[in-house]
Amino acid sequence: MKTILIVDDEEKIREVVASYLQMEGYPTIQSGTGQQALELVRGGNVDLLILDLMLPDMSGEDVCKAIRQFSPVPVIMLTAKVSEDDRVQGLTLGADDYVVKPFSPRELTARVKAILRRTQEDTLLAEIIAFHNDDLVIWPQKHEVYKIGKRISLTPNEYKLLLILAHHPNRTFTREDLVEKVLGFDFEGDNRSIDQHVKNLRQKIEADPRKPQYIVTVFSVGYRFTGGESS
Repeated sequence: MKTILIVDDEEKIREVVASYLQMEGYPTIQSGTGQQALELVRGGNVDLLILDLMLPDMSGEDVCKAIRQFSPVPVIMLTAKVSEDDRVQGLTLGADDYVVKPFSPRELTARVKAILRRTQEDTLLAEIIAFHNDDLVIWPQKHEVYKIGKRISLTPNEYKLLLILAHHPNRTFTREDLVEKVLGFDFEGDNRSIDQHVKNLRQKIEADPRKPQYIVTVFSVGYRFTGGESS
C-alpha cells in the first residue's frame, strides 16, 4: 500500500488526517517541520506528500520547490491561503493539488486516492517515444523523460500531461479533455488550471517556451502536441 507523509505543525491536524487515511488502508508518516519532511522524502519511502504551507522552520513553498529538485512524488498543498494567486503559485512550484483550510478529511482522502490512481505504474507501460532526433525522449517503463540526453524532473501531473499529448500527436485536446484525463473527473477547480501545468511543462521541454515546438496552443480550444516522432 502507498505510504502518505503528512507535514503540518499542528499535531491535531496530522492525527485527524492520518486516522482517515489509515481507515482507507494507507500507512502514514508524520512530520512537523520542513527539514524533516525533506529527509523523509529523500529516504524514498514516501508515495504522496500532504504539505502545509505554514511550517516553523521553512515555508511549505520552499519545501515543495526543494523536493522538485530530486523527486516527482505527488504533493497536495494544505493551506489557509485562498486567493487564486496563491493557488497558481502552488501549481507553479510543482504541487499536484491544493486544498484550503478548513477542509473535509473525507474530501482530502478522496483527492489522495484520485492522485494515486492517476499515477499507477500500469498507466506507464509503453515503448520508448522519441521526438526530433531524440531531442525529447519519453521512457514510460522507467517514468523518465530526457531533453537533449539529460534527464528532467517532472511532477506526476506534468508527466501524465506529456504522456497523453505525446501519445496523440497532432490531436487537439480541449482544456476540459485534459483536466479530466490529467486531474481527474472529480477535479473541482477551474479548467484554466491546466494552463499552469502546460506552462510548467513547456519550461522544461521547450528550447524557447515562448515559441513552443512541442505543445502549441489552439486558440479558444486547448492544446496540441506537434512533435514528429523520430524513426
